[in-house]
Amino acid sequence: MIPALVGPARGSRTTVDDERLTGLALAARGGDPDAVERFIRASHRDVWRFVAHLCGDPDSADDLAQETYLRALIGLPRFAGRSSARNWLLSIARRVVVDRYRSAAARPRIADVDDWQAVAEHRQPGGLPGFEDGLALGELLDALDGARREAFVLTQLVGMPYADAAAVVGCPIGTVRSRVARARADLTGWLRSAEDAARVPRAVVA
Repeated sequence: MIPALVGPARGSRTTVDDERLTGLALAARGGDPDAVERFIRASHRDVWRFVAHLCGDPDSADDLAQETYLRALIGLPRFAGRSSARNWLLSIARRVVVDRYRSAAARPRIADVDDWQAVAEHRQPGGLPGFEDGLALGELLDALDGARREAFVLTQLVGMPYADAAAVVGCPIGTVRSRVARARADLTGWLRSAEDAARVPRAVVA
């Protein structure tokens, strides 16, 4: 059974959530340690998940998240709350990942989309609900085109509205919708291929 890749995003955000985080950011502008800690605690999960999926390397996510907050805290006194603090912070996170690849003269790791069989061999790790038959969500996301993966992660995993995701990425909202739709189609196709392969009985060796 192919899991649904449409519908409400897991952990979707509300206006109240965004207003609360923006309020925490404004409270932390003066450098009060407690206010800064509350701001980081409230946003760290989204930042970590975003950079981990965007770079395709969870082992690097801690360093990338740390660099994101270093830059954010430097710029926080100038944050005026004219936009959502979540949008502002994830825009910084995106630049951190881009800068990391530029400095390394490397491109994000993208798996060969034809190699879905290798992707399907990875067992699903704990804490990633929603995908059956042992398919690892992280591996499937890594196989997506970078722009499609970014849009899918922002809207479907981080739970940002399409308009906010477009602001983070710096492209029209229609482009984000198109990338998410194509990402869903890619993921669904790979899952269907894996299911079809699983139904084919292995050849009996005489």
